Amino acid sequence: MQNVTDRTSNPFDMRPPCEAFVPGYGDANADFHVVGDHPGVHGGAETEVPFTGTPAADRFRDVLAAVALLDDDGEPSNLFLSYLHACVTDGTPSEREYAELEPFFDAELRAITAHVLLPVGERATRHVLREYTAIDPDDVTLADVHAEELHGSGWLVVPALDPAEWTDEDEAAYVEALRAVRGSNYQREADLGRFLVGSERYVVR
Repeated sequence: MQNVTDRTSNPFDMRPPCEAFVPGYGDANADFHVVGDHPGVHGGAETEVPFTGTPAADRFRDVLAAVALLDDDGEPSNLFLSYLHACVTDGTPSEREYAELEPFFDAELRAITAHVLLPVGERATRHVLREYTAIDPDDVTLADVHAEELHGSGWLVVPALDPAEWTDEDEAAYVEALRAVRGSNYQREADLGRFLVGSERYVVR
């Protein structure tokens, strides 16, 4: 099943309850979905594109380009990027504000139906592990699972330390991990044709 849209910015017209926000951006049929925290951490308040406008965001995008998830023009290729909390705020959002925007993020994530989730930083990783895997995030130290393949409920999850904290070794490990995933059979699909009349296949992610 594919989404029929050629929009790269906010393809599902999400409208969170705030004046300024950084919408999801990229390929609505992507296999890879980067999950960031909020614009104050990972950038994009001026560009309205996630992971832009800061040195750490540039470093992260260099890695995505190195594994061909960004093309020569810096545009996503088989990739979608979004934030847990898309609104532009002064300082860190409150727990209530994160909870208020969670349905918008979850709806977009499920609409994209990527095979691989790439949470970046502590908050995004803990959210993805809690909501989309059977792994208890309280049992996990992000440094221990950086660039590791974790299996979730229908998703492969590859967490990353925040790029602002990367050592050269952290960056190299993440590049190697993404290359390994890209070279593997990471796609997970289910044939729901058994629920239809006749022998036609109906494959979904």
